[in-house]
Amino acid sequence: MTEETTTATEAAETQDTGPAFAVQRIYLKDLSFETPMGAAAFQKQWQPKVNQDLNTQSTKVADDVYEVALRLTITVTDGEETIYLIEVQQAGLFTIKGLEPQQLTHIINTTCPTMLFPYAREAIDNTLTKGSFPALMLPPINFDALFASAVQQAEAKAAEEGKSEDTTH
Repeated sequence: MTEETTTATEAAETQDTGPAFAVQRIYLKDLSFETPMGAAAFQKQWQPKVNQDLNTQSTKVADDVYEVALRLTITVTDGEETIYLIEVQQAGLFTIKGLEPQQLTHIINTTCPTMLFPYAREAIDNTLTKGSFPALMLPPINFDALFASAVQQAEAKAAEEGKSEDTTH
């Protein structure tokens, strides 16, 4: 069986199959949960306000292998008091090859976070349930729209900086 596996691997390496995308691993990189009010959070009626912060970070860890980490920070407050704060960093290792730099950037900022988000949402809900809080039903996130908006903002900022340089010379 080892001989067959080696032959199949060698055949795959010799073929130029074009672009490739594969998930190697999805894992929980970091988890933090705080309830600053302690038991007092369960002793009163509150009108919670939920604040969600989201970002992604990517690192090239080997040839054609990238770690993408999606960080979600949820802060729930009642007035000035923080009821709880939860931060999850869900990460994955992805093999991505055969793409142009622009395509690679798009995949790392849209497809990878889209795959990671359900795992992060599940980690948040499980942690909240263990903390005796109701599950927080986070809606799906359109990472394609977020990426398009970020690209548009970057282009607008670059154009604005270009205009200001023209007026100063």
